Amino acid sequence: TAGGVDYTVGALVQANFGRRPQFLVAGAPVGREIPDLMPETGRPRAVQGEDPESGSIIVVIATNAPLLPHQLRRLAQRAGLGVARVGGSGGNGSGDIFVAFSTANPDTYEKPATAAVTMLSNDAIDPLFQGAIQATEEAIINAVVAAETMVGRDGNRVHALPHDRLRSALRKYNRLAP
Repeated sequence: TAGGVDYTVGALVQANFGRRPQFLVAGAPVGREIPDLMPETGRPRAVQGEDPESGSIIVVIATNAPLLPHQLRRLAQRAGLGVARVGGSGGNGSGDIFVAFSTANPDTYEKPATAAVTMLSNDAIDPLFQGAIQATEEAIINAVVAAETMVGRDGNRVHALPHDRLRSALRKYNRLAP
C-alpha cells in the first residue's frame, strides 16, 4: 500500500551471479551448508584458490503504481538490496543490470500534444521500495530452487540446489519449522 492505494510490485530475474559459499536464504548461510556441490570450473583459474564473483544478474521490476521515470530509476536501484539479501556483493566481474517499468498511465502516448499523467508522491514511495527488494530476493531464490544442474561455457558445471538439503539448512538456522 502506497498513498492509501494497493499496488503490485514484481521482479523477473536472470540469476547467473555470485559465489555459492555466500548464498543466503532468509539469512541462513545455505551455500556454506552444501560444500560438496560447489560450482566446478572447466579451466584453470588465473591464481590458485581465486574464486572471483563473476557472472551476471538482470532484474526487471514491474509495477502498476503510477511512477515517473526518475522514480522508476530509484525503484530499480533497490534491486541491488534484494541481491545483497541473498549474499550477492556485486563483485568486479559481476555484470548487474536493474531496470523498472510501470504499467500505469497507459494512454499518455495516445494523446495529442499534451497529456495528464498521474504520479505517486515521493513521500509515499517507500513501500514500493520495500516491495522491490522483497520481490527481487524472492525471484532469485525461486530461480535457484527451480534450477537444474547444468554445464556452461568453458565446461563450467553448476549443480542444482538439492531441496532436501536446503530444507535441512533452513531448519538448522531456525528459518523453517521442524
